[in-house]
Amino acid sequence: MGEIRLYHPIHTLDNKELLPEGSVFSIEEVDTVISPKRGKSPPAADLFFHHKEVHDDMEMLLKIPPYDSVFRPPEVEYCFSFMNDLRLAVPVLQTIDYFKENDFYTYRHLLVVFALTTLLVEDLIEDKEERDKVLTSGPSHDIGKICVPLSILKKKEPLTSSEYAILKQHSIAGYTLLCYYLRDPEHYTAGVALNHHERRDGSGYPQGKNSIDIVTEIIAVCDVYDALVADRPYRKLPFTNRAALEEITEMALKRRLGMDVVKALIARNRSNRPHYKDVVVSTERRGGRPENNFYGVIRDGD
Repeated sequence: MGEIRLYHPIHTLDNKELLPEGSVFSIEEVDTVISPKRGKSPPAADLFFHHKEVHDDMEMLLKIPPYDSVFRPPEVEYCFSFMNDLRLAVPVLQTIDYFKENDFYTYRHLLVVFALTTLLVEDLIEDKEERDKVLTSGPSHDIGKICVPLSILKKKEPLTSSEYAILKQHSIAGYTLLCYYLRDPEHYTAGVALNHHERRDGSGYPQGKNSIDIVTEIIAVCDVYDALVADRPYRKLPFTNRAALEEITEMALKRRLGMDVVKALIARNRSNRPHYKDVVVSTERRGGRPENNFYGVIRDGD
């Protein structure tokens, strides 16, 4: 891993600075941040699904296309059965509240990505302990975005190179925050927050890894899919569902994402719900990208 210097401080919701701007990120540096808390009891946890309006908001979001075809009544019931028992650390729940109040795009993204992962883990992971890792990580994978200024998160025009550098650091911030809250630098949810933008071909960030585990990859695929099909400040219209699935399929064909996870996502979008191993992907593109889409577009200058 090359040197990763922070362009923006990493801080908690109550503005406690964990790593200052200009410092160099490393696992060892994060370990020093959490060392005073090591051995102490982790923060209290509470039921995620019964936290404020989460249940009602989730129910509403899953009725919006294209998720209404993915989440028919049996899928909704299955998804909600997991949510009933899931407990999250109170600081994570407070972060979800922050996004609902200040950046609804990120709030709905956390809820919908979580819901979608409950379906894909059923298809792809047999081990219950591994399933629990994915389900716990879904609502917290973007927690680091509390360290990204809202002016960047909600910007409608292309980001500058310096703004994009700050945005990309949300994965490092998420790792640092979860390590700090959970008192554990090796906690799997922290690892997912750190690695969910890594890609199999080494083109991802923050470390340019060329391998990620199945838990992280499920979150990564759901993360990309929802980013394409949902409303976003930086484009007038989202990708159509067909275009989004074609975009993700292309990423898998280029070995950026795992094909099995992508096939599982495609299977959940088909009315007959085939087994993911029976899915045949097409290389033909029939869905167009939306016009005036500034995703990934970086403006020259600072």
